[in-house]
Amino acid sequence: MFLYGMNCGDSLMASHQVCTRRHRPQRVQKTNRTKHRQIKKSNGMRRIVITFILLHSLSVLHAQIMRDSVFVLPDSVKPFTIQNFFELIIQHHPVVKQTLLLSETAKQEIRLARGSFDPKIETQFLLKHYNDTEYYRLFDAALKVPTRSPITTTIGVERNTGENLNPEHYISNEYNYRQLYVGIAVPLGKGLLTDERRTTLKQAQLFGDMMEAEQIKLTNKLLLEAAKDYWEWYYSFYNYRLAHSTVTVAEEIFRRTKLNFQGGEVSAIDTVQARITLLERLVNQQESLNSLKNQTLKISTYLWDSLQNPVELPPTYAPAGESDMLLLTSTDVKALVDMAKANHPELRKLNVKLQQLELDRKLFREYMKPQVDLSYYKLNQPFSPEGINSNFTWNDNYKFGLDFSFPIFLRKERAKLEQTKLKLTNTKYDRDLAYRQILNDINTAYNELVNNGLVLQQQRAAVSLYYTLINAEMTNLENGESDLFKINIQQEKLFNAQSKLIKGLAAYEKQKAILYWSAGTSPLSAIGR
Repeated sequence: MFLYGMNCGDSLMASHQVCTRRHRPQRVQKTNRTKHRQIKKSNGMRRIVITFILLHSLSVLHAQIMRDSVFVLPDSVKPFTIQNFFELIIQHHPVVKQTLLLSETAKQEIRLARGSFDPKIETQFLLKHYNDTEYYRLFDAALKVPTRSPITTTIGVERNTGENLNPEHYISNEYNYRQLYVGIAVPLGKGLLTDERRTTLKQAQLFGDMMEAEQIKLTNKLLLEAAKDYWEWYYSFYNYRLAHSTVTVAEEIFRRTKLNFQGGEVSAIDTVQARITLLERLVNQQESLNSLKNQTLKISTYLWDSLQNPVELPPTYAPAGESDMLLLTSTDVKALVDMAKANHPELRKLNVKLQQLELDRKLFREYMKPQVDLSYYKLNQPFSPEGINSNFTWNDNYKFGLDFSFPIFLRKERAKLEQTKLKLTNTKYDRDLAYRQILNDINTAYNELVNNGLVLQQQRAAVSLYYTLINAEMTNLENGESDLFKINIQQEKLFNAQSKLIKGLAAYEKQKAILYWSAGTSPLSAIGR
C-alpha cells in the first residue's frame, strides 16, 4: 500500500518514472486484492459460523419453548388437575370440616325448639303438720302433652287428706282419697293461630337453610382462594420450565461461541455478549425457581389427610397442562344471573332472614289479641283411679276454667310489631342491594373474562410474530446486516412474550373461577374447569 501510494504521488511529478515502474505496482495491487478477498472471505466465514451457531441453537429453542412442548410433561410427572385439588380439599380440609359443623348446629337448634313440645311430668306435694295435728297432705302428679296445635292435653291424679283440709281440695274416700282427671287447655285469643313455641320451631327450621347457605358460602370462598393459588402455581411451574429452556439455549450458544473464539472464528466481544445473556437467564431461572417453591408451599397448605394431618405436595406432581378456553355467551351469563338470584348464598341468607322476621311479625300481631285461655277437665272419667270404667257425662264431674287478660294500651305489643316491620323493610333493602351488587359482580367478572380471552389471543399471535421476527433477523445476519446483539434482543422479547402468554392462561382460569364464585355456584359444579 505504501509503495503504491508513493508511485501514485510520483506520477503527479514525473510521469516517465511512473511509466518505467508500472510492473511493480501491478504486482502490489494484485497482492492487495488477494488479501482483500481473503479478509472478505474470512468475514463471510465468520458470519456463516455465527449464523450456523444461532440457527442450530434456535432450532433447539424452537423445540423447547413452543407452547405444545412447554406444556408436555414427562412420564415421571403426574398431572394434578384442579378437580383433583378440589376433591382433596372437600374431603379433608379443616375449613370444610368446620362448615359441616354448621349443619350440625342447625340440627341442634331444631332439637332445642322441639324441646318446647316435649311431654312433661309435674308433681307437687304439700304437707302441714302442727301440734301433733296433720292439717293437710296434698299430692298432685300430672303428665302434660303439648301438641303442634294450640291444644295442651293433661292427665293426672290427686290425693288429698288432712283434718283441716280446704273444701276446695276435698276428695271423698271412695277411691282412697284419690281423684283422676283428664282434660285440655286451649287459647281462644292470643296464641290460637301462633305462639312462641311454634314460631321458634319454624325459625329453627329456617335456620337450617341459612346454615346450609353459609356452608356453601364458606366452602366457595375457600375454593376460590385455592383456585387462585392453583393457577399461580400453574404459572410458576410452566414459567420455570420456560426459563430453564432459555438457559439451556443460552448455555449452548455460549459454549459454541467460546469454542469458535478459541478457533479464531469469532471475536472476543461475541463471547462477552453470549456470557451476559447466559447470566441474565440464569438469574431469571433462579427467580422462577424460588417463585415455584413458594407457590408449591401455598398449594400444600390446602392438603390434609383423613386424620387431619397436613400433607406436602409430592414433588412428582405438576399442574395439568393448558385447558380449553371457556367461551361464554350472553345467554350463559343470563343463566348465571338467574342461578344467582335463586341460589346465591348471600341472597338465600337474606331471604331466610326475611322469612324469620315475617314469623316474628305474625307472632307480635298475635300478641295484639286478648288472652282468653279455656280449660276443661273430666274427673274420674272415663276411668276411676283404680282403672274401673265409669259412666261418661259432660255436665257432671268436671272442672272448667276461663282466664282472660288484655293490656289496655298495648304499647309494648305495638312497639314490638312496629320494630319488626322496620327490620323487615331494612332487610328488604339489604337484599335489593345485595342482588344489585351480585349482578354487577357477575357482569364485571364476565367482562374481565372476555377481555382476558382477547388479550390471550393477541398474546398468542404476538408469540408467533416474534418467531417470524427472529427468522427475519437470521436472514439479515446471513446477509451481514445483523449481529448477535440484535438476535439476543429478539430472543428476550420472545421469551417475555411466552412468559406473558403463560401468565395470561393462568389469569384467564382465575377469572373463570371468580365468575362462578360471583354467581354463588355450589362447590365443584362449576368452579372447576
